[in-house]
Amino acid sequence: MANRTSEQALEKVISMLEEQLAHSNQQNEQQSKQIEKLTEQVQHLTKMLFGSKSEKSRYNVPDGQSSLFDEEEDPFPDSEQTEDQSQQVISYTVVRKASKKKRNDHFLEGIETEVVHHYPELLTCACCQNDLTTIGGVIVREEAEFIPAKLKRIQHMEHTYECKHCKLDVSTPANIVRGKAPQPVIQRSLAGPSVLAKIISDKYNLYLPLYRQVKEWLRHGLETNDKNLSNWVIKVSNEWLLPLYQRMTSLAMRRTVLHVDETTAQVIYRPDGKPGNTKAYNWVYKTVPCQGPVMVLFHSSLSRAREVLKNFLGDYKGTIICDGYSAYGGLPGVTFANCWAHVRRYWLKADSKNGRIGVDYCNQLYRLESKFREMRPGKRRRMRNKYSKPIVTAFFKWIEESHFYGKNAIATATDYTLKRKDELQRFLIDGRIEIDNNPAENAIRPNVLGRKNWLFSVSEAGAQANAICLSLAETSKIHGIDFYAYLKKVLTDLPTLHFQQTSELLDAYFPWSPQIQETCKLR
Repeated sequence: MANRTSEQALEKVISMLEEQLAHSNQQNEQQSKQIEKLTEQVQHLTKMLFGSKSEKSRYNVPDGQSSLFDEEEDPFPDSEQTEDQSQQVISYTVVRKASKKKRNDHFLEGIETEVVHHYPELLTCACCQNDLTTIGGVIVREEAEFIPAKLKRIQHMEHTYECKHCKLDVSTPANIVRGKAPQPVIQRSLAGPSVLAKIISDKYNLYLPLYRQVKEWLRHGLETNDKNLSNWVIKVSNEWLLPLYQRMTSLAMRRTVLHVDETTAQVIYRPDGKPGNTKAYNWVYKTVPCQGPVMVLFHSSLSRAREVLKNFLGDYKGTIICDGYSAYGGLPGVTFANCWAHVRRYWLKADSKNGRIGVDYCNQLYRLESKFREMRPGKRRRMRNKYSKPIVTAFFKWIEESHFYGKNAIATATDYTLKRKDELQRFLIDGRIEIDNNPAENAIRPNVLGRKNWLFSVSEAGAQANAICLSLAETSKIHGIDFYAYLKKVLTDLPTLHFQQTSELLDAYFPWSPQIQETCKLR
């Protein structure tokens, strides 16, 4: 009886120890996973803090294939050479320039040139006192001279004339005629087309905030303040640039492929009553080159909701290339294609053997895309199906068979990729669709640069003016147009153009129109 009792007690102790061991093993497993996750986070944060910010691949590229992400062979040009560092040969028969040297700065064609001649102090021979005869000369250096801009006051005077003969005849009404000045851009304002073009161009091309421009205008002789400048930009945008923006939008909505992206913004006085530090958003829409002149359209909104996208697109039917944000989806008549650059980014963050395998699959696709880039859409679709499709199929098969689970970076990359499997394969069936959304991300960068300088918009009207001006600035840049010259022409012509009845008249003022290309093209 005693032996049985002791055996039961011993079994109870063993059972309790086994439970404790199982519990300890479970805790150890959880702690190991947590340590692995924290280690990945530390590695990622260390890389973000001290490592390269580029997404260029660090892994080997197969022989005979250059990586799309390789850096230039020599990103640093030769330093500027001085006169003392090079020998000059003087010709005694003709006047000629010194030998050309490789420089990292140079003058563009068409720059006004002034030659400053330097003669000896004495033009008589020190030996025989006879006059010296010129035998040639050499240009020893070139330098740039800056001529500061100046402000000029323009007074529009309307002259009145009458007929003296008709005035003598009391039965005939007096014949009086008066000259008519052109319509101003802004009523009762000192700002003319050139001033307004300069203000807008400096803000959206050079990202120079309006409060900084005030001092520059004072130096030129115009005393104003940033509130005035802001009101001028908003008025010009609403009255003259908005019709162009709306016309471009209507044309863009006829295209069947669009790139779309969004980024944060800040509006201080929001009409929805939310505080000024609440995130607002700027959306960007960019057309593809194979469907006509490229357009970039910015759209300001107070939220990132799907309704914003839906309201802007209206009855749009086609394909939208975008990232994996959940608002992109569920729109009738719209097909969504996702971005492989985002997929690659997730696998790049998983800095491990499997992460490198995932990145290598993406790199293979990009190497092929670099070869297909200049092909017509039909041929590009055929080449993708022949060469890219097997890589995509193998990539998804490898992911599905590997069974990456958990809360680590590999599992996150797996989840992101598999959830968008269909959208990521859209580029294989349509040659017009790009493999990624980089064109939209590149187009939205000026908005980000501007946000770092002008920081915020005071009102929603200001935010919308930013969107309109950025749209025209970036579209002009794509088509090689001098944005200042373009704005000056638009603001000079549109006040006298009756485009309200015939909106097609605005087509002559698109950045890609022959008229604008002829008059406003950059050198």
